[in-house]
Amino acid sequence: MSRPACALWVSALLFLSGDGLASPFQPGTEPPAPEPPESNLIEDLEVPPQFDGAMPRGELVPHHYPAQRAAKVVEHYLNTRYGSPYRRVHLHQVHKAGLEDLGQAGNKYHLEISLKEVVSNTDLGPCSAEVLFSGEQDQRAPQVQCSCEGLKKLDTKAEEEALFQKLNSSDSLLSGSNIPDSYGHVAPEMKPMWKLGAAAASFVMLNESNEGTLYNMAQVANFTQLETENDQLRFKYHILLHEMITQEILHWKLLATWSPAGGVSVSQTELQPKCHHCETASAIEIPEATPSPTSAS
Repeated sequence: MSRPACALWVSALLFLSGDGLASPFQPGTEPPAPEPPESNLIEDLEVPPQFDGAMPRGELVPHHYPAQRAAKVVEHYLNTRYGSPYRRVHLHQVHKAGLEDLGQAGNKYHLEISLKEVVSNTDLGPCSAEVLFSGEQDQRAPQVQCSCEGLKKLDTKAEEEALFQKLNSSDSLLSGSNIPDSYGHVAPEMKPMWKLGAAAASFVMLNESNEGTLYNMAQVANFTQLETENDQLRFKYHILLHEMITQEILHWKLLATWSPAGGVSVSQTELQPKCHHCETASAIEIPEATPSPTSAS
């Protein structure tokens, strides 16, 4: 199977199997229809044939689309809060799911799920969550509440501080592209930047999620480190997201900041045109200043 032909199949498989080194999508090609993913730790995702956008009420089948979609939103939410170059929370399994109709306020999903932190392969144990998709006409990000005691197990302070000092004191600004590459490989020195990109992408995936979407991180097309400001490392990312219901690959550009104390934040996002064969000017225009020794703390 050619590399472009397997791109979306790999992305779907990684959505189901874990953290994922995302699909090796090649910009400039039209991805074909994916082959069915194999079974794994999460039960096969099923979209009922009769699904027409109308949401069932009451108890949901845990491995069907409505429950999986709401649980994936919880994953995105937690990665905006806990994601880092050395932490990424992944949905392991949906155990129980229910749907409550709140009328004009929207639909609230009640979930019992299990999560894993994929860098350390730490089982975060059972978690409970609620996801509210607004009933208002203008799309708003889902509102998420989650209780998960296992998150307290995560301690990556030493690794994060070492990386921060290394990047902040370097005489050259870091950059990279095609993470993972067309074979699904991520160079060891790029793994923290892949995780950081995934955390930044979670802000977009959370904000864009609704009752008709299911997002997964596909690839960091490229990233560039910028000059440090206010003790925050800054990065410009171009990321690829896989919307698994429509099978679209979406290009986004982000301006992200990170520090061990402040965590990950995203100050600018921009959806790119669907034309993959042309270069277009980005509204996120940030001068890439020449680094100087005075920028290090």
